[in-house]
Amino acid sequence: MRRIVLSLFLCSTIVAFSQKKTSTPVAYSAKNKSVTIYTTADSTNLKLSKSEGLLSFSEMKQPLETQVCVFVNPDKKFQTFLGIGGAITDASAEIYAKLSAEKQKEFIEAYFSKDKGIGYNVVRTNMNSCDFSSGSYTYVEEGDKALKTFSIEVDKKYKIPLIKKAMETIGKNANFYISPWSPPAFMKDNNNMLLGGKLLPEFYQSWANYYVKYINALQKEGLPVWGLTVQNEPMARQRWESCIYTAEEERDFLKNYLGPTLVKAGLGDKKITVWDHNRDLIAQRVNTILSDPAASKYVWGIGFHWYETWNGSNQMFENIGSVNEMYPSKNLIFTEGCIEKFDSKKYQLWANGERYGKSMINDFNNGTVAWTDWNILLDQNGGPNHQQNFCFSPIHGDTNTGELIYTPSYYVIGHFSKFINKGAKRISSVSSRSQLLTTSFLNPDGKVVTVVLNQSNQKIMYNLCIGTNATEITILPHSIQTLIY
Repeated sequence: MRRIVLSLFLCSTIVAFSQKKTSTPVAYSAKNKSVTIYTTADSTNLKLSKSEGLLSFSEMKQPLETQVCVFVNPDKKFQTFLGIGGAITDASAEIYAKLSAEKQKEFIEAYFSKDKGIGYNVVRTNMNSCDFSSGSYTYVEEGDKALKTFSIEVDKKYKIPLIKKAMETIGKNANFYISPWSPPAFMKDNNNMLLGGKLLPEFYQSWANYYVKYINALQKEGLPVWGLTVQNEPMARQRWESCIYTAEEERDFLKNYLGPTLVKAGLGDKKITVWDHNRDLIAQRVNTILSDPAASKYVWGIGFHWYETWNGSNQMFENIGSVNEMYPSKNLIFTEGCIEKFDSKKYQLWANGERYGKSMINDFNNGTVAWTDWNILLDQNGGPNHQQNFCFSPIHGDTNTGELIYTPSYYVIGHFSKFINKGAKRISSVSSRSQLLTTSFLNPDGKVVTVVLNQSNQKIMYNLCIGTNATEITILPHSIQTLIY
């Protein structure tokens, strides 16, 4: 018996010592590193402009209360970054088709090239028409519950060619997803694609089959679909295409129809996002859906918009953080935002761009993995839009002059999308003053990207602090900087 015990002890000892020692992660050090700065500022010619020269770090053990600081800790890591992009709607595609070949090339590079543009890698598009279509349409004939007439020919004229150009330019890092605004009118209780209404229970399976048909049709065109949202803005009765789902109705449609149908069709790998609406009601929606294991298993993420300000509210970033705390295994994705109420006199209004910067920093700091703008291109009227819901886009195409108009929003978004790479980890980034907002990411290549937004009317001198090392930086009034080191 003693021999057996001794043998077991010797074996366990040998196994223990033969295990590979776990290597301790090497702490990030700013020593010997230099900082490259890119700046966009209001009322200047600085637009993603690279500063001359490099800044270096020196020792700074204890900052004073009188010193403004941005504290970055690359050793404290959070969510993995997926990407940033925008929506290719019918409106965007129709305006793109009216541009000259030269301007089309410029436009594609401006958005989807990392070197020549701002490096979008996320694309969203509408399944069936939305308000940013020239008119309402579906992919089936009226009353075709069996979907025998299903065809995406309407998409092949404008939308699909532009999506293909975008995807080709992005390459392997592309994430392409679809969102419906409304089922066909015959499937709804108001017999209308517009003005809300609800999907009739007898069409639940037919509508679930519709997603499968659309995904397969797109993939047949050579467009790999990464994911989908269940319904755009499911609590909004809009004068344009819309459809209402209560939290329970979205949960049950996903659990009993959409999820199983996608799996049965061999599309179980597609990432399903729920809610796809504003931050205000997000907690109630996700609690209802994700507390049901049979529904939750189909959910990749929770999508949200920024239009909760319609009722006078501030943007409710804290709601995103609360959802992240409650369901850390699910992904948060900003699925839509734009500047409403188009006015060509406000093309260069800095506040529009600053709204993007403030939202993106707060959303990322609250756990968001991807951020999708709305239309990537609209005309000089903020359309086309068949319900006159005219809005801004980061780039406008003037169909009278043939020129592209770049707004501050384009450059502000670029401070994130151009420099933060897919697979980056968000890291701790904290400002000592409310005037400066900041977020930081550690790219897969080991470089840190820190974004700082100055919301004030004052030029501010601040210290970028990494541990006991710091470098002094000046940021202009109402400006945004990207620091790379």
